[in-house]
Amino acid sequence: MSSLTSDPNQTDINTIIRPPYFFISGFIDIPYMKYYYFFLCFVYIISLVGNTFVMTGIYVDRNLHSPKYIAVFNLAFTDVCESTALVPKLLDMFLFSRQLISYDQCLTSLFFVFLFITMQSFNLTILSYDRLVAICCPLRYHMMVTHRSMLQLTGAAWTFAVLMLLISVCLITRLSFCRSLVINSYFCDHGPLFRLAAPCSDVVPNIVMSQINTCIVLYLPMIFIISSYICITHALFTITLPQDRLRAIKTCTSHLILVAIFYLPVILTYVLHPIIPTNARIINLSLTSVLPPMLNPIIYVLKTEEFKVSAKKLLRRGALSAVMQVKPT
Repeated sequence: MSSLTSDPNQTDINTIIRPPYFFISGFIDIPYMKYYYFFLCFVYIISLVGNTFVMTGIYVDRNLHSPKYIAVFNLAFTDVCESTALVPKLLDMFLFSRQLISYDQCLTSLFFVFLFITMQSFNLTILSYDRLVAICCPLRYHMMVTHRSMLQLTGAAWTFAVLMLLISVCLITRLSFCRSLVINSYFCDHGPLFRLAAPCSDVVPNIVMSQINTCIVLYLPMIFIISSYICITHALFTITLPQDRLRAIKTCTSHLILVAIFYLPVILTYVLHPIIPTNARIINLSLTSVLPPMLNPIIYVLKTEEFKVSAKKLLRRGALSAVMQVKPT
């Protein structure tokens, strides 16, 4: 299938060639890949269960109806959506050898996968802002971080992400694909897709948009998060009581773990892209796409005290309900 191409002579220079389908190459010449796909399926199931549990806990427990947990709920929601947009289609393609994907389906998949990845980054940035205000401006926290301000931040993030991805997809629709139709990735990845049109179309706008997206989704949030934690570290040294300092550190631990899991593998892959083999890049990015949604709820349950208490209440309530149902009348 590596020789799958479109006919460059079927149209004149003013006609846009939109092929009926693309071929997702996936991993190349790696044995026993079915075991890896089963692993991804297992991770996906754990992600669905864990994030649904987090959303249910936040929805049911009124103690968690605070501004911070609006962002946590939104993160869990985007984790479920991102995993669902990616993993089932990936398993269908490679377990059942259905690697042909139509033009429209390809662009739709690209839009939703990158939309939810973008929102994961924005949610982590919003949570960083919450921690920054909580530790550096504790007396003003309830004035600065309100339900209204969190809903405005979240709504603005969704709106901006949708507009950014719509522009990226619209720029692809202007391209002609007159040569290879093989996408060297595990889904309709933005970069490998638009580069297929390089022999026949001007892809400079796509390259520029790709770089802008990378800066907005990866680099700018990382700069903000690093800057916020520099300010948080400075504020921690001004706290005189050790127990208060330890409590403040604990509130940041779960967020820092989520940040490291999400950003570091992706940034390293983009920075080292020229020297990383295709298979290694695909494995790294596929793991980066599915592991954070699985680990996020586990980290929040284990590292956030108020959610740990809420989770115990929810589990106790579920167990009591199950006992009452099986109890004979």
